Amino acid sequence: MSAPNHDLASESLAPLPTTRAEVAERGWDAVDVVFVSGDAYVDHPSFAMAILGRVLEAEGYRVAILSQPDWRSCEPWRCFGRPRLCFAVSAGNMDSMLNHYTASRKVRNDDAYSPGGQIGLRPDRATLAYSQRAREAYPGVPVIAGGVEASLRRLAHYDYWSDKVRRAIILDAKADLVVYGMGEAPLVEVVRRLDAGASLGDLRDIRGVVHRLGASEPRPEGETVVLPSYEEVSSDKRAFARMTRLIHREATPESARRLVQYHDREAVVVNPPAWPLSEQEMDRIYGLPFTRQPHPCYGKRTIPAFDVVKDSIQIMRGCFGGCTFCSLTAHQGRIIQSRSEASILAEIRRIAAAPDFKGTISDLGGPTANMYRMNCCRPEVRKKCRRLSCLHPTVCKLLRTDHGPLIRLLKAARREQGVKQVLVASGVRMDLARHSPAYISHLARHHTGGLLKVAPEHCDPAVLGAMKKPPIGDFEVFEKGFRKASAAAGKRQFLVPYFMAGHPGSDLRAMIDLALFLKRTGHRPDKVQDFIPGPMDIATCMYYTGIDPLSGEQVDVPKGARERRLQRALLQYWKPEHYDDVRRALEQANRLDLIGDGPDCLIPARSPGRSRGEPGRRSTGQRSGKPTTPGYRPHRKTAKRRK
Repeated sequence: MSAPNHDLASESLAPLPTTRAEVAERGWDAVDVVFVSGDAYVDHPSFAMAILGRVLEAEGYRVAILSQPDWRSCEPWRCFGRPRLCFAVSAGNMDSMLNHYTASRKVRNDDAYSPGGQIGLRPDRATLAYSQRAREAYPGVPVIAGGVEASLRRLAHYDYWSDKVRRAIILDAKADLVVYGMGEAPLVEVVRRLDAGASLGDLRDIRGVVHRLGASEPRPEGETVVLPSYEEVSSDKRAFARMTRLIHREATPESARRLVQYHDREAVVVNPPAWPLSEQEMDRIYGLPFTRQPHPCYGKRTIPAFDVVKDSIQIMRGCFGGCTFCSLTAHQGRIIQSRSEASILAEIRRIAAAPDFKGTISDLGGPTANMYRMNCCRPEVRKKCRRLSCLHPTVCKLLRTDHGPLIRLLKAARREQGVKQVLVASGVRMDLARHSPAYISHLARHHTGGLLKVAPEHCDPAVLGAMKKPPIGDFEVFEKGFRKASAAAGKRQFLVPYFMAGHPGSDLRAMIDLALFLKRTGHRPDKVQDFIPGPMDIATCMYYTGIDPLSGEQVDVPKGARERRLQRALLQYWKPEHYDDVRRALEQANRLDLIGDGPDCLIPARSPGRSRGEPGRRSTGQRSGKPTTPGYRPHRKTAKRRK
């Protein structure tokens, strides 16, 4: 990415245009690229639409934003006129199905990426709908799909919400190309070449790009891995597991080869991932002129996701943890890409200069809190390495685990004028933090606002192995060190541990052990996670096939709604509304010794608050006294729930 090729000084204080009138105000007679997104437009570097739009603007292109358009007609796609180069289509910062539905496939009651949390402003499988409308609006204009939804569905994948294996998204969306990953460098290259008169066929060699191969076209030359075909993986679960293993072993840019997967007579070609961004490139992107605010058209309506990240700063990208249930590695990659200290401090100064800044940086982190500047110390080894996690089963001896650069950054951030407090809200990777008592002390003394998020996820060794998470002992050692450091700082602070129910490998016995662990340690998590099989995750392969794709071994999978409900209830065994489900779980597991009034029991013999002779009720999961919010019903004429 080069320096800007025209003066943007007059445009840098305004968000990118979202209407024809705003385009006219800039004196433009046409738009080069129209970004279509399922999210509200927030001009903040935590939102992909804002970053990609500003990057293209800095390259001299005229970019307009079509945010949450009404997909029932192609008319909104015509509001800027015919784009000169392309439509860039994304479902938003989340997969649209995950955005709409819970782990139990029920409709969510809010949308954090919409004004006022309003639901129903984007369709299911938004990439498909948006791409189709772009085609209808202006036939012949290239359609480039990207974002998390397209990125993680770039090959044949299991779709939890339809409970079947779906084709690669480029075939169903009818997009010309899919840009996967974070996308800045590939998208700029695509737009540059289109601007230079290149055909779509000329773009097929770009890294980080997916394209369709016609039945009569020759197979691409060069080093290529042919995956099991769509027909194979949709009918043979072992073939699906083999495909998953191959995809994840070809994810490191230095060693990745081109992937080809046939769908009937057509094929989908996935080029190797884009190269990681350098420090200079990261600094340039995050130094672009973001307003750091939602578009003014939303008025006083808040965007819940923006409220969370308004005064936060991304200091790095990527994650080498390799958790099997997490999509981060498949989207951002394993290689940590860090910004310079100078760039981060400059962003702090811009935030501090805002008239509404209250003095607190809400988060200085990224996908994890403490991987800043950590990477393999032997790049020549990394080029050949196909290990999926640098931390599991043990921390790799070639991994730099020095927290020194991060500690120096935190110290410098605290010294900035106008900053009263710098918090760390990103999850801390405990197996890394154990290597630096100084970091734990620093975190407890200066950067914790009473509560600190960590994610042990489980306590059962087999389940943790399936997750690629460290032993529960790491959590206990970290907690002890954190409490000691907090006490030394004269603070009473606590960890907020996240635990998960329903993950492959977890059965009622394992969940009962987790409930006993919570009772023994005194933790009572207010929020718990239900495992949701996201596209392309290794754990999703386990869920669908019952096979660990890395070892080839069978995995027990909790699939039924009843068992998943019982597992979730055990994570909050003390709540009266979960009593009946916890009792059923204990009876089913033949653990009647845990029902009674003894100190080791999980629940009493009688339900709390139940009068004698009153029949039991199934737990609804709703807290008493709180009204139920109407849910989104896309196929009904009204959004209200039926009585």
